[in-house]
Amino acid sequence: MEGEAAYGFIVNVDAQGSGLLSDTEKPEMRRRLYDVTGTAFEQAGIRPPRLYQEDRGDGILGVLAPDVPPVRVLGEWVEHLHQNLRESNRHLRKPLRLRVGLHIGRVTADAHGRSGRAVDLACRLADCGVAKAILKAADGAPMVVAASDRVHEDFILPGGRWVDPQHYRRHDVELKEGRTTAWFMVPGRSRPPEPQEPPEEHEPLEAQEQERDTADGPSGEKPPRSQAPKDTEASRSTEASEGTKGRFVQNIHQHGGGDVFAAERIETINTDRRGGDR
Repeated sequence: MEGEAAYGFIVNVDAQGSGLLSDTEKPEMRRRLYDVTGTAFEQAGIRPPRLYQEDRGDGILGVLAPDVPPVRVLGEWVEHLHQNLRESNRHLRKPLRLRVGLHIGRVTADAHGRSGRAVDLACRLADCGVAKAILKAADGAPMVVAASDRVHEDFILPGGRWVDPQHYRRHDVELKEGRTTAWFMVPGRSRPPEPQEPPEEHEPLEAQEQERDTADGPSGEKPPRSQAPKDTEASRSTEASEGTKGRFVQNIHQHGGGDVFAAERIETINTDRRGGDR
């Protein structure tokens, strides 16, 4: 019923590099996108009304009815999509490459589509920097799967037909809502490659703070502030210059009484006492 949240498995598909396509190329990309994904759903036995699909321009949002076993999506649908992409991309100069985000949770339906935090997370996973970087590093691979931690724990770990938990690699990703754990898989490979570039668009706050601390000093500590000597009423200024062949000259201008101690070896000291002891 409209306006009420229902439990569903969410599949979000995004095309990699679609922003680089011209207006004349995008219609063909969208045609192929709907062809390979729709055929995969048909091959996996998932059809309307158990499948809802919503156009997202360069992608498709899909929500499955609660009675559709998630393992059928993770296994059969993913494998059929992979093979359909391989066949569709054969001999193409610009192959279609897809990022798939998977999550499960509450989804609210209205006259305009589907919404909810679970929908947001599935879309974020498909669009996250780690997914983009993994697919970029997986030269020749047509797709990458990004599953939420919940999907991994409840449906990937138990395994199933064409579902092997050993093929997934864990990464912590930084999303707009905060940091979360996701699991990535590249069909046709035993493990996905490591991202070869900074995966996140926004650097985590703690990383920024660590970078600032490192810049303050080699040991990560902020350099101590200079303090006036406690044994004089006025400050002393020290000017040092290093000459050739290790010769070291230090000029000390002292105002007031007190002693001066130098830790370095000094060959020449020029002292100027102005006013003498007070």
